Amino acid sequence: MPPTPITDPYCGPAPDPSTWLWRWNFDPPVLLALGLLAVVILRRSNGRTAILSGMTGWLLLFAAFVSPLCALASALFSARVLHHVLLVAGAAPFLAAALPSKTLAVPRMLSPGLVLAIHTLLFWFWHSPVAYAFALSSDPAYWLMQGSLLGSALWVWAIILSPSCHAGTALTLLLGSVLQMGMLAALLTFSRGPLYEAHFMTTVAFGLTPLQDQQLAGVFMWVPAALPYLIVALMRLRTLLQDEAEGNSTP
Repeated sequence: MPPTPITDPYCGPAPDPSTWLWRWNFDPPVLLALGLLAVVILRRSNGRTAILSGMTGWLLLFAAFVSPLCALASALFSARVLHHVLLVAGAAPFLAAALPSKTLAVPRMLSPGLVLAIHTLLFWFWHSPVAYAFALSSDPAYWLMQGSLLGSALWVWAIILSPSCHAGTALTLLLGSVLQMGMLAALLTFSRGPLYEAHFMTTVAFGLTPLQDQQLAGVFMWVPAALPYLIVALMRLRTLLQDEAEGNSTP
C-alpha cells in the first residue's frame, strides 16, 4: 500500500458537498505569482490575439489554483485529474501560443521526441499511487508535482505551436500525447480496485465510491483531455493538405 499522506494537503482538508463551493484559495504567493504572470503576458505577448490566448491560459490557472476546484481535489481524485487536465491540455497550449519560446525557456538542445518522453514520464509518475501520496505530503511536494506537469506540458506545446515546427513532428507529438494519456486513462478506468489511498474516505459524501471516483477520473483523462490535442492535430492536418493542394495547383 502507498504511504498515507497527511490529512491537510496544500488545498486544505477534504470538503463536504455543502461547503466546497465556498472554499476559495487566496494564498498570497499564488495570487502574487498569477499577478506576475499577467504582467508577463501583457508585456511579452505579440498582438491582441496572443494576449487573449495568454489571458485565457491565465484564467484556467486561476480556476485550477484559486477556485473551489482546488479544495474539491482534496476530496475527489476525479477533481484532481480535472485539475491536471486544465494545466496540461488547457492552460499550457494557451500560454505557449501567447508567449515567445525565449520566455518559456524551451530547451532547444532536446529533440521533440525527448521532450514528449520527459512529459510522459512525469505525467505517469505523478499519477502513480506512491508519487501521488508523496505530492500530498507537503506543500513543496505539491508544487513540485504541479510545476513539473505544467512546465513539461508548456515545452511540448511550445514545440507543437512553433511556426518552425514541421507538420509531421507536430502531429506526432499531438497523437503521442493523446496515446499516452489514453493508456493511463484506461488503467484508471478498468482497474479492479481503487488505487489512491488519500481518497478512500473522502468520496462517499459526494455519492461516489473510491473506485467510481477513479473511473470518472479516467473518463476525464480519456475524453476532455484529448480534445485540445485532436483539435490542433486536425488544424495542422488541414493546413498541410491545403499547402499540398496549392503546391500541386501551381504551374
